[in-house]
Amino acid sequence: MKLIELLNLISGEPVFTSALLRSGSVRDAELRPQLARWKKMGRILQLRRGVYLLAPPYRKVEPHPFLIANHLRTGSYVSLQSALAHYGMIPEHVPVVTSVTTARPERLNTPMGRYTFHHVKQSFFFSYLQTEVSQKQFAFVATPEKALLDLIYLTPNGDRYHYLKELRLQNLEIINREVFTTTAERFGKEKIQRAVKNVLRIIDEEEYDEL
Repeated sequence: MKLIELLNLISGEPVFTSALLRSGSVRDAELRPQLARWKKMGRILQLRRGVYLLAPPYRKVEPHPFLIANHLRTGSYVSLQSALAHYGMIPEHVPVVTSVTTARPERLNTPMGRYTFHHVKQSFFFSYLQTEVSQKQFAFVATPEKALLDLIYLTPNGDRYHYLKELRLQNLEIINREVFTTTAERFGKEKIQRAVKNVLRIIDEEEYDEL
């Protein structure tokens, strides 16, 4: 396979996998050494085994970090602090992209940044949407309600009022109270129910302060 063939095959996709290339007429015995050569020549960057992106100047589209996260671990969605920052619900910049998966937890350092994957059991893997995170780039991202509940669930003492206040939650009007409550019920955890009461208390306090 020549580089021009690769460029035509991936057709502007910011991130591509070796599995995509194998779907064509390229034999695996030819593909692996070719990818290794391109990597050595600085034409592609390897994010993890089997996941790549073009290096400048061949890269026409900058991949969004959330799109990269989805490719680094299939069967995951962006949540926790990263999703909350995406929705403008916390003021801090989040240097690590945080995701949820039913597979084993993992931390990755890549040429495009740091990524963390937190494990949850299958029954907690819900309430995420395919969201346009950049022009023509879509990624699976937790809903605002689920992103906050995932963070609470995975954080020791995350249900405590003082911890939730320390998050300095903002733009809380995007939280749908009914959705938040029904989503929390699906966890079936007392910790989550305590957290719901404290979050709603904080929302009420914010609304009162604005009067």
